[in-house]
Formats: sequence, C-alpha cells, structure tokens
Amino acid sequence: MSRRVVTVREKRERDEGTGGRLVTVAADGADSVSAVGPAAGPDAQRDSDAGAVFLRCFGRQMKLLREAAGLTQAELGARVGYGEAQVASVEQGRRIPKPEMIDAVDAAVGGGGVLAAMKGEVARARYPSFFREAARLEAEAVEFHAYANQAVPGLLQTEAYARAVFAMWRPLLSDETIEERVTARMARQEIFARRPAPLLSFVIEEVVLHRPLGGASVLRAQLEQILRVGRARNVEIQVMPTSRTDHAGTGGPITLIETPVHRCAYVEVQEDSRLYTDRKQVRALEARYGIIRAQALTPSESLAHIEKVLGEA
Repeated sequence: MSRRVVTVREKRERDEGTGGRLVTVAADGADSVSAVGPAAGPDAQRDSDAGAVFLRCFGRQMKLLREAAGLTQAELGARVGYGEAQVASVEQGRRIPKPEMIDAVDAAVGGGGVLAAMKGEVARARYPSFFREAARLEAEAVEFHAYANQAVPGLLQTEAYARAVFAMWRPLLSDETIEERVTARMARQEIFARRPAPLLSFVIEEVVLHRPLGGASVLRAQLEQILRVGRARNVEIQVMPTSRTDHAGTGGPITLIETPVHRCAYVEVQEDSRLYTDRKQVRALEARYGIIRAQALTPSESLAHIEKVLGEA
C-alpha cells in the first residue's frame, strides 16, 4: 500500500506560533499519525514555523540596511510615517509589515528593491501556518469552489464581518493578530480582480445568512457584499436551504482549488486542517461538492433569497 506524507498544522491562532505533526495518508484514504509530535513550548513552536523564521530574517535584513544608511529606528520611523516601536517590532520579527511600509522603508534606506522583492513572502507570512500552503494555491487558482456551513466564506467577507469572526475565536487572539488576519483576508480578495478571471463558486448554508456575527448592521453589509460579488459573471453563489431533508454536506466545510498544475482539496475541522492532493481523495470531495450544489438553490434563486433575507434584516 503506497503512502504519502502530508503536513498538518494544528489550528492554533496564537502569537506564539503553531505546533505541527505529520500525517501519513494511505492510498485508501486512511490516516496514521507519525512519531513526529507538536513542538514543546512557545519558542520551539515559533522556530518550527517557517513563516516566523522568514519574518525574523526579513527583520534582520531591514536592520542591516537601516544601519548601513546611518539611521536610528526613530529616524527611520519618522521618514516612513511609522513609530519607533513599530520599526523595532518588524526588525525583531514580531510584527508583519504592510506592503506600503516595506516599499517606504526600502526607499528610505536605499535598499534598491531588496526589501520590496520580499513583499510576496511577507504577505504569505500573515496567514496562520495551517493555511499558508492553501493560500498560495488559492492565489494561483483557475477554479475555486467552497461550501461553508458556519460563517460566510473568507473570500466573500467584509472587513467588519472578518474582524468580528476573528474577535470571537477562542483562545482569544491579540488585537494585533486580529488586524493581521483581517488584512490578510482582505488581500485574498484580489482574486476577484485577476485576469483572466478564475471560475468561483460558493455554497452557503441558509442559517449563515441569518447569523448576525458582529451585529445587525455588519450582517446587512455582509449580505450586500454577497449580492454584489454574486452578480459577477465568473462567480456563482448558492444557498443550501435549512429545510432540505437530504444533505451531502454534513461532513463539514470543503474547499476545492484547481491551479494550472494541481487539483487539491482543503478541509478544516476544529484543531486540524488538511490539504489533500491525492487524486482519489480529491475526486471524492469533488463528487460530494457536486451533490451539494445540486441540492442547493440555483444561483438565481439564491440571489433572490439573499435579497429577501436582506430586506428582513
């Protein structure tokens, strides 16, 4: 029986990083946990996270360029419009800089594009480690399909709705981490502006449309956003009625991603996230998603239903 190793990151949204474990996926779809366990303690967890390691390397490079330019942290901060503490946090790898800060610092220290060239990798570091590879594939997607049963899919969320979702996570996230996650989630929505446009579809449980995460006004703005995106020619949004007596989605959320060279599936359940590339497993999830779409309202019926819910919200 052939086996393939897949990395699984424990879903822990904490400043100290995330632990990880290796899972061997057999050809028949059975999982067996290897002898590699979670890192022991915050420092070990942080060191095991490649994104955190990259941020520290980026910070050291920024510090070297600043010092070569003869600037203190306070002087650099004054030139680029950021505080001394924020400059120090970035140099120490404790804060993820925004693209505009990277560009400003690169120009101020005469980096010649060295720092700017790393913006893409810095952006990926904004994502929690368990989602980072899925985010990379999502950015390359020619097709993207998602079934959501707890909250509005991230690609459709407004900034206020996303902030409310992250603020409700337990254990609690720090304010800084929440803002980093919100910024990263909003950046993912650049997929809608890509050309050629990818094909996107979403199936959302009806109950999600009534769940006022963040309050009534946040929900109304979120419903308006869904309608706006759903009218695009390359996007299809469907609603799964709560009244359905036959439902293929009881196994939980599903995300299907197709790039020019990969077809994969991403799933999250509580503490675990998994990215499947095994063709047998992906095919099974594709079939399940197809049935879910067939059981849901049609795209036109769904938009009409969302308009009705919006009118009642």
